[in-house]
Amino acid sequence: MATNQQRREAAKRKLERQLVRRAEKAKRRKIVGAGVVGGVVLIVAGLVVWIVNSNGSSDTPAAAESPSSSAAPAPSATNIPTQRTALPKRTKALPNPTTCSYAADTKPSSKKPTVPDGKNVPSTGTVTITMKSTQGDIPLTLDRSLAPCTVNAFESLAKQGFYTDTICHRLGVSGLQMLQCGDPDAKGDVTTDGRGGPGFTVPDEFIDGMKYGRGILAMANTGQPNSGGSQFFMVYGDAELNPQYTIFGSISDEGLKVLDKIAKTGIGAVGQDGMTGEPKEPVKFTAVTVS
Repeated sequence: MATNQQRREAAKRKLERQLVRRAEKAKRRKIVGAGVVGGVVLIVAGLVVWIVNSNGSSDTPAAAESPSSSAAPAPSATNIPTQRTALPKRTKALPNPTTCSYAADTKPSSKKPTVPDGKNVPSTGTVTITMKSTQGDIPLTLDRSLAPCTVNAFESLAKQGFYTDTICHRLGVSGLQMLQCGDPDAKGDVTTDGRGGPGFTVPDEFIDGMKYGRGILAMANTGQPNSGGSQFFMVYGDAELNPQYTIFGSISDEGLKVLDKIAKTGIGAVGQDGMTGEPKEPVKFTAVTVS
């Protein structure tokens, strides 16, 4: 039979073995836990890298195409005003006749119209032009006293049939309520439309106090001085724009009704600005008359 001393020593050895086993278990748990944490960190880091490389870079096709994708909802026409915006007036009449200079433009164009004659251009009177479109007729009144060189160029292009069979490629329905047309090479593609011209440029003809709003007809440009061409825009509503687009006429009540209808139909594919884009219903000029 074991003595009390032997029993105490045996109990002590048993306790020491238990403490050793507990320490080993705790060590194993710590190692496993560290491994799990490390694995989770690596997985999370990998996910972050994958997300950045696949979606966050502006160089990816998804980012480049996002303005025209279905994920970006097209804005709808709201709060179209009914009040017309008055045409500006010159404080001093221009010489009549006047001389216009139409510089050559290197932008490619599928149409090669004759450059208008810039000599003895009248600066008084009006020209009535009707843009017959697939959505209805849009009569315009061009005012020579506002912009004789622009009116002369537009009238020349219209008489040459330049605008016939071209489309209106850009519609704005909110903030900038207008329809832009006149690109001879527009095909209904928001990524390429809006770059074409007639092969020459039209000089700027600004007037102090120019404001854009319902009923105003104005020339589009590239943002550079004297860079107008064949593209123009018809404002049917609000248009808070800087006074850097030549105003050269107005849109009839009949034409505004057609523009209102086009605007209410809405935008199809949205362009790069995220606000304007192709009209949902195509607008094509089938004929243009000048009187």
